[in-house]
Amino acid sequence: MAPAVIDVRTAEDPRDVVHRAVQALAEGKLVALPTETVYGLAASALHRDAVRRLAEVKGRHANQPFTLALKSAEDALDYVPRLSPVAQRLARRCWPGPLTLVVDDNHPESLLRQLSADVRQMISPEGCVGLRVPAHDLVLSVLRLTVGPLALTSANRTGEGDTVTADEVVQSLGDSVDLVLNDGRSKFGQPSSVVRVRQNTVRMLRTGVISERSLRQLASYMLVFVCTGNTCRSPMAEVMMRRRIADRLGCGLEALEDRGVLVHSAGIAAMTGGRASPEAVEVMREMGLDLRDHESQPLSDRIVRFADLVLTMTRGHLDGILAHWPAVAPRAALLSRDGGDISDPIGGPPEMYRRCAQQIDRQLELWLDEIHFEDMLAESDSAATGN
Repeated sequence: MAPAVIDVRTAEDPRDVVHRAVQALAEGKLVALPTETVYGLAASALHRDAVRRLAEVKGRHANQPFTLALKSAEDALDYVPRLSPVAQRLARRCWPGPLTLVVDDNHPESLLRQLSADVRQMISPEGCVGLRVPAHDLVLSVLRLTVGPLALTSANRTGEGDTVTADEVVQSLGDSVDLVLNDGRSKFGQPSSVVRVRQNTVRMLRTGVISERSLRQLASYMLVFVCTGNTCRSPMAEVMMRRRIADRLGCGLEALEDRGVLVHSAGIAAMTGGRASPEAVEVMREMGLDLRDHESQPLSDRIVRFADLVLTMTRGHLDGILAHWPAVAPRAALLSRDGGDISDPIGGPPEMYRRCAQQIDRQLELWLDEIHFEDMLAESDSAATGN
C-alpha cells in the first residue's frame, strides 16, 4: 500500500499535521520528514520494533548508526552529560541547523541508558552517538510533542542518492514508509555536515552544508568586549587582549584565528561602521597596536549567542545585556574584577585615554588566568567521507 502523503503547504491547520505525525511515531510507524538539508526518515527511539524496521528499510549495516534527533541544544546534555566545551560551543552556535555532532557516549547517567539494548546498538554501536537538532519548524514541533528522541536517517536506501522532495521519497522507499510530510524541496538540498568531537579536537567525517573552513570558525573560542559606542574602550580592550592571548599561546597576532581564538568588540548603542576615536587610535599606536581599521558594530543576538565570554566596561552595560539576553548570564561578567566601572574617556584629552587603556590592561592580565586555554580548539583533523 502506498504511503499516506500530506502536503503541509496546503494543510488547513499545520497543527493537525504535527499531531498526526506524532501519533504515527508513537504507534511505531516510520515517518518521512522534511528538514533543511534533505528529507529524513524517522522512528521513535523508544519503539524498538520501529527502529529495527528503520534499519531494514534503510538497508544499513550494523556499524552505520542512526542519528538521534533532539528538540534543542539543551537536550544534548541529557544524553551526553559531559559534552566538551568545544562540542557545547558548536551546539550553541549551529543548532537548530545542518550539523550532526558525533560525541562519546560513556556517561552512566545518560538518557541513552533508558533505551532498549537493541536501539542503543543501532544508535551507539561503538561508544559514540550522533546528535542533531534540525532547523525546520515542522520537525521541531514534532520533536517537542514526541515522548523521547527520534532515530533519524536520510529518507533513501543505503547507496542511493539523497531525497530532497517528497516525490523522491516515495520513489525511493515506496510502501516501506507509512507517512510522508511534503513541504516542497529541501532548503539546502544536501546533507548535514557530520563532525566527530573529542574534547577540544574536531574531525570532519562528512562535508555537507557547513564547510570545513566554516566549521573551524564555528568551533573557535570567542571573547567579546562591550562598551557603549564601540569606538574607544571596547576596541582598545579587543586589540590589547588579542596581543596578550597571542603572547600566552606563543604565536603572532595573525595566527590567533588559526589557533582557534576570536576576539571581538561591540557596543550596546553602537552604529555600524563607525571608526575608533582618534585618541584611541593614537594611544594604541603608542602601545604598538593598530586600531585604524576598526569598524564599530552593535551588540546582536548572533554575537551574544556565539560568545564564550562577554566582558563589559560598566555594571550598566552588564545589567542591560542580562535584561535583554538572560541566557548569557553564565558567560557574561564585568571586566573589572573589583566590581568597578571603566570610565568612558570620550571627549577627554589623550591622557585620559592613556589612563583608561592602562586600567583596562591591568584587568585583562587578571582575566588571562580565568580563560581555559585547554578548552580551546586544537588543530583540526579532517577526514571527509561519502554519504
